[in-house]
Amino acid sequence: MTQQNQPQKRWGTRIPRPVLTTLAAFLLALLLGVGLYWFQPWKLWQNATVHESLPTAPTSPPTTQATAHPLPPTLPQTLAQGTLISHEHATTGTAKLIRLPDGSHTLRLENLDTSNGPDLRVWLTDAPVKEGTAGWRVFDDGKYVSLGKLKGNKGDQNYAIPADVNPSAYTSVTIWCDRFDVSFGAATLTTA
Repeated sequence: MTQQNQPQKRWGTRIPRPVLTTLAAFLLALLLGVGLYWFQPWKLWQNATVHESLPTAPTSPPTTQATAHPLPPTLPQTLAQGTLISHEHATTGTAKLIRLPDGSHTLRLENLDTSNGPDLRVWLTDAPVKEGTAGWRVFDDGKYVSLGKLKGNKGDQNYAIPADVNPSAYTSVTIWCDRFDVSFGAATLTTA
């Protein structure tokens, strides 16, 4: 019996080159779009400057019925403060924990200068502030409370501390990138 040369069976069908090229271009564009959304590199060249003044005592303090004289105005009191150090990005400025005249607390960032980035938050934490790369990722290891999104990467800004938060339970503050779980900069809060 003679064997004839018969074409071998192929599994599947060959995809034409123009279809492959179109599919590859679509996937590349999709990956580029997702990458741009995730990393937001344009923020490195955008600055948002905020200049908030420190909240102070009301302009007309309440009076007491017994004396009918105005109560003496009280001033905000700095309870703790620290100098921001750089972590993932160059960061400078001062962080202050302040008790306001009404008894509430606020965290104030003064002369802040850091890079802009995606999903930046201001956190009070109980983590120690460490220099260099050893300190970049420690702040979500312990207790922390987010005070909200960073209002701007430059300037002076205030962040209200919720009434149910005991500020003395936290020893540091960080500018935290929630998207990449890394600190841009941080400060140890020491008693003023």
